[in-house]
Amino acid sequence: MNRYYYSSSISDFINSPVNSIIGELALNNEFNLEQTQRNAWNIEIDELKKSLVNHEGSIYFEYSIPRMGRRIDVVLIIKNVIFVLEFKVGEKEYLLSAIDQVYDYSLDLKNFHETSHEHLIAPILIPTEANDIVSQICITSHNDNLLIPIKTNPNFLREVIDNVLQFADGETIDSNSWAAGRYSPTPTIIEAAIALFNKHSVEEISRNDASAVNLAVTSNTISELIDKAKSNSKKIICFVTGVPGAGKTLVGLDIANKHLDKEKATSSVFLSGNGPLVNILREALTRDKIKREKEVGNRMKKYEVLSIVKAFIQNVHHYRDDNLIDLNEPPFDHVAIFDEAQRAWNLQQTANFMKRKKNIPDFSESEPEFLISCLDRHKDWAVIVCLVGGGQEIHTGEAGISEWIESLDRSFPDWEIYISSRLTDSEYTSGNALNLIENRKEVYYKDELHLSVSMRSFRAEHLSKLVKSLLDIDIDEAKRNLDLVREKYPIVLTRDLLKGKKWLREKARGSERYGIVVSSQAQRLKPHAIDVKSPMDPIHWFLDGKEDVRSSYYLEDVATEFHIQGLELDWSCVTWDGDFRFTDNGWKTFSFVGERWNNINKVERKQYLKNAYRVLLTRARQGMAIVVPEGDSDDPTRNPEYYDGTYDYLKEIGFEVL
Repeated sequence: MNRYYYSSSISDFINSPVNSIIGELALNNEFNLEQTQRNAWNIEIDELKKSLVNHEGSIYFEYSIPRMGRRIDVVLIIKNVIFVLEFKVGEKEYLLSAIDQVYDYSLDLKNFHETSHEHLIAPILIPTEANDIVSQICITSHNDNLLIPIKTNPNFLREVIDNVLQFADGETIDSNSWAAGRYSPTPTIIEAAIALFNKHSVEEISRNDASAVNLAVTSNTISELIDKAKSNSKKIICFVTGVPGAGKTLVGLDIANKHLDKEKATSSVFLSGNGPLVNILREALTRDKIKREKEVGNRMKKYEVLSIVKAFIQNVHHYRDDNLIDLNEPPFDHVAIFDEAQRAWNLQQTANFMKRKKNIPDFSESEPEFLISCLDRHKDWAVIVCLVGGGQEIHTGEAGISEWIESLDRSFPDWEIYISSRLTDSEYTSGNALNLIENRKEVYYKDELHLSVSMRSFRAEHLSKLVKSLLDIDIDEAKRNLDLVREKYPIVLTRDLLKGKKWLREKARGSERYGIVVSSQAQRLKPHAIDVKSPMDPIHWFLDGKEDVRSSYYLEDVATEFHIQGLELDWSCVTWDGDFRFTDNGWKTFSFVGERWNNINKVERKQYLKNAYRVLLTRARQGMAIVVPEGDSDDPTRNPEYYDGTYDYLKEIGFEVL
């Protein structure tokens, strides 16, 4: 399937009738063709025919960027340059949002399109009614052959193209090879949810190169199990594992979207106990749907769209509560996908909640056992997919994956179990639970249910290993991993928060999102204008633009591990407080109560804090600044020694000092 609606050599394009070109565009257009779109194509074609005289190369209209769910107006391949053109028909201003848009398209090609990596890319914004202007030709500070977006109007488009070609060097691009180049995107979870909801396949929006285990393999394996369960009236549970950022949530969303078919009675639901993640994804899908409908002349009310989205993504605790109403009635969905299944509540946490909030005394099931029992109510078939992260438990009462296994052994002997071959690894804390089912008949281990390569950071697949060795105080291993990471993924260390903020702003391009992340226990960063107790809305922080003071871009509100788990930024500023300190005796953990820091003594709370920093240090896709403040000798709660050990340790590993 072509990634564009129309392509041609430039000479054939110039000599072809306008109606013929528009006819081909219309034929390949997947939406209702509005008159406004037809008029826009007319204007673009007319201006390009005038501007491309005496040039040879190739032209592509409506070039697809599946990761963003958008299309580039025009891509030109001329000599040794890839031109990315964004027309704004009728627009008089060079809007920041439009500049970011053409920047984003160009970054997508630079980062994810194999045959665009090495070539000069020139983004050009063309508001058709804007004043005459030709902005300067400049390479970005990243030195990766991507120009800063050029602003011009149609009158000077020919001049801009000529100037860029004179500026450029490098080998001539073969258009056929370029068009056939592999597209291997790495979307954020928000981008992925939007793309899948708009019927893109997981293959279109995920990497499928040789170094990554193809997400489609895992997704297809689960789909086969769903078909097996439905065809043979079986009940199946499967456990999918993966390193941080490997795409477990993406697989879950793909399965939920594929089987969101109520007419065929295979309806599925994606369930997460991560409240911020659920709310952000719902809001993102809703905003996108309303925007797309508006673009084709349809106006939908927010509550109408939200009701559709809620059927796709639900809070696991609300799902649990709905199924408490009638303990005999099965849920509508036959397929339930539980994200971060290891974070489901143990018996004590569940019983306490039921007693306090639901007025149900003596509740006798853990959350995993109750959730399995809900799907078990179906008389015919059911499938549960547990997505299991390692080293991610950050809250009291999380049961770990062993409770799911023990519940199956204890109460559900008829369920078939399919297990990732890596669930035995220590970070998944299945403990001895797997021994309980080793003699059970229908237990199957499958390599296809493990995702081994981190895809969150397309620039640093070894980041999770670096963070693990750093937190495990394996200095030699940390140094080796840092050497593997640093070439494409910059990490800088500083004691000055203002320097860290400045670095983020300089590194981010287009709409690449950046923000400050801190531990929820970081209560002595107030002198740096960071208050973890100050209310912040994750929806505004993650979804709103640069003009909104509530967004991450403003670098005022901060996100903690609870806000950001399961999500990601392009660039992050991890600001370290005295709650997690490196000392001669290793890591020491503290919580701030009243007027002083108190030792954390409980083993599980120590682990939660360590995991909190694991989450914070693995959120950035493209690079991060780590800020360890100086402290203040006049403030006993910010004694410099609370921070110096951590800074010295990170410096010893070899992080670049800013």
